[in-house]
Amino acid sequence: MKNKINIALFSPNKNPYSETFIQAHKNYLKGNVFYYYGENENIELENYPSLAGKYKIYFLKAIKNILKKESSFVLVQLLKKSLKKHQIDVVLVEYGMHAQQILPAIEKCNLPLVVHFHGYDACKRELLKKNNNYREVFQYASKVIVVSTVMKNQLLSIGCPQEKLVYNANAAQSKFLKVQPSFKSNQFISVGRFTNKKAPYYTILAFKEVLKKYPNAKLLMCGDGLLLEVCKNLVKYHQLENQIEFLGVISSNKLIELFEESIGYIQHSITASNGDMEGMPISILEASASGLPVVSTHHAGISDVIEDGVTGLLCKEHDVKSMGQNILKLLDDIEMAKKMGQEGKKRIKAHFSFEKHINGIQKLLEMSLKQ
Repeated sequence: MKNKINIALFSPNKNPYSETFIQAHKNYLKGNVFYYYGENENIELENYPSLAGKYKIYFLKAIKNILKKESSFVLVQLLKKSLKKHQIDVVLVEYGMHAQQILPAIEKCNLPLVVHFHGYDACKRELLKKNNNYREVFQYASKVIVVSTVMKNQLLSIGCPQEKLVYNANAAQSKFLKVQPSFKSNQFISVGRFTNKKAPYYTILAFKEVLKKYPNAKLLMCGDGLLLEVCKNLVKYHQLENQIEFLGVISSNKLIELFEESIGYIQHSITASNGDMEGMPISILEASASGLPVVSTHHAGISDVIEDGVTGLLCKEHDVKSMGQNILKLLDDIEMAKKMGQEGKKRIKAHFSFEKHINGIQKLLEMSLKQ
């Protein structure tokens, strides 16, 4: 094997703020990483010219129609040329449905493939149906990475061979381990997209009950999404604008500042009606790595990370009353909150380190070259 392998990294979108794990893979995997983003014939290669001009694409589409080629014909022609040009050795694809889309091109180049599932791609019912339960992906891939025990069982249930499945948990970057919360305020923080599976309205309703006993407590909610306006209206209706604040999308440095000022982290994740679930939420890993106790739910990969009663407090999905009571437990006993935070930091160091996560993927990529 040459000193540096050429890795093609594929994702459906370019560096979305909520997908820091993809940026971590791009920046920290060892080798020459060629980052492809986008879908179908709109795929681009970062820091390189477009794979083809619009006239070339029109030409390929015309050939596809005239010769009645398969629907993936244009994509295959574009990627095949690029992958060969850059002498790609191995392919890592983020999300199962994206692997399904570009699989014909990978097969044409006879390249080893590692697929990284993250959450909704493993459980959203319409995606599973549309992609035929990823049967072709499972058959061709060298390895399939999952980030939680729940996800592993889900992929096994739809036909992924057990010998191809690898559990490699997500991780918080090492800088969060350096955070030391002061525990001097009654401030809590919640970070994430305002989506159905994160149920931010439940977090608000739970905190509303907390304010009856601790009217000076504060909740900072960071992120953006479809339910943001709904949540703002909910806060306004209950006249909680002074206690619950929406900060929008923030930088990791700002997040660290907020972690240092807070007493705990809150997130009420649930299984959405369409089957959508979390993978292993990065924000929960970051909060625990920073030494904050986590108040959340028994949901997907959260139960892998947070040890109930030791590094945080978990309740059943939709149980707003119990979540409120768990938040109150931290406010009632600051020493317990500190201890949980310390235990969380230890657990992250031991089992969910950033180095372990990256090295796990690196090992799989290099192993796939030898198969």
